Amino acid sequence: MGELGSRLATIDERIADAARAAGRDPASLTRIVVTKFHPASLVDELYELGVRDVGENRQQEFSRKVVEVGDLPGLRWHFIGQAQTNKARAIRGAASVVHSLDRARLADALDAAGEPDEPVLDVLLQVNLTDDPGRGGVDPGELEALASHVAALASLRVRGVMAVAPLDEPPGAAFARLNALSGTVRSVVPDADWISAGMTADYAEAIAAGATHLRIGSAITGPRPQHG
Repeated sequence: MGELGSRLATIDERIADAARAAGRDPASLTRIVVTKFHPASLVDELYELGVRDVGENRQQEFSRKVVEVGDLPGLRWHFIGQAQTNKARAIRGAASVVHSLDRARLADALDAAGEPDEPVLDVLLQVNLTDDPGRGGVDPGELEALASHVAALASLRVRGVMAVAPLDEPPGAAFARLNALSGTVRSVVPDADWISAGMTADYAEAIAAGATHLRIGSAITGPRPQHG
């Protein structure tokens, strides 16, 4: 099976165990493999192993990799990094899902970037769970207004919320807050039930708190190659 397949199987087993421990069906979870800094060939290898959801953080690398990998049936590309409004067209052209929508201006740019024949773009509203306004994500107090704004844009579909656990508190507590904030979004868009949370170090806590989408990188891909 090789090292990559072995790591993938190990993580999937641990995800399933964590799901069962939380009284959840492992099949209800989507595991996204984050491939940043790795070559496009790794995506091909992952695809051969059955992976259908991959994530990227940086727009330039993302766009290049999507072109290099080409059209693989059923492969979904998740953009999970901070997005700039001037890159909206490039992101829209490559992404199946954008996890990092955190302001109305970005929503408007992504909506405007849509071509008439393109499918709607699935988006998650990123919430800032820290006290640092410089971190990515909308302030929790502004989440409902953002959800209403994005829900009114014809070419975007609000699927739920996303967050990164703060470094200065237990991840379980932060993810519990995110779960509650998910309810805020569902009060505006009732079927927006995705919760993107949990990475290599904290996916078990995220699963226990109701996460539906996990973003796992180096535990599956191995060490990231050196980059300039």
